[in-house]
Amino acid sequence: MKKLLFPFLLLCGASQAAEMSAAEQTAAMGLAKESGCLTCHALNEKIVGPAYSSVAEKYKGQSDAAASLTQSIQYGSKGKWGRIPMPAHSSMNVEDINKLARWVLTVQK
Repeated sequence: MKKLLFPFLLLCGASQAAEMSAAEQTAAMGLAKESGCLTCHALNEKIVGPAYSSVAEKYKGQSDAAASLTQSIQYGSKGKWGRIPMPAHSSMNVEDINKLARWVLTVQK
């Protein structure tokens, strides 16, 4: 399933993080709050996971950034940011995960 998700996200414009409107960014921030993302992450400081601004900086300029980040959110990841793994969020729908990934890539310090 992972292999099918990546091309789907590219076709849906997931790599276009900069194209989020202010309203979409606000909605995504609300989604992050509702989904518990801010328990482990903050905008500009490391908590358990990296700051969103650090994630945006790491992926800056990568054409597949949103798709890669979407996969990390949905399926979890290990070793990208140290020893603590990111758990999978497979119960979230793909549209919400994609929205969160695109939003994270817009966060600046």
